[in-house]
Amino acid sequence: MKKKIEDKLYTLKYKTDEAGHLTPDLSKCLQCQEKTCTIICPANVYCYNETEKKLTVSYEKCLECGACRIACEHIDWKYPKSGKGVIFKKS
Repeated sequence: MKKKIEDKLYTLKYKTDEAGHLTPDLSKCLQCQEKTCTIICPANVYCYNETEKKLTVSYEKCLECGACRIACEHIDWKYPKSGKGVIFKKS
């Protein structure tokens, strides 16, 4: 049986840093029509609230796949500090 992405995400372990490693340019986010970061991220790290005109970044769920930095040039993406971030383990 093929696993869903949600099932695979539960096989991950995270060591959250105090500071986020994903820093979008929020002024550019307001101008962005596509909101590609909210679509392309497999872990749903980015969520845009249209009513509040606010982008929420849940960096602690980041898989460090780099999809968002390829899709959006307005995200400053760095690897988390040593020992922090996602830890892949067998499912």
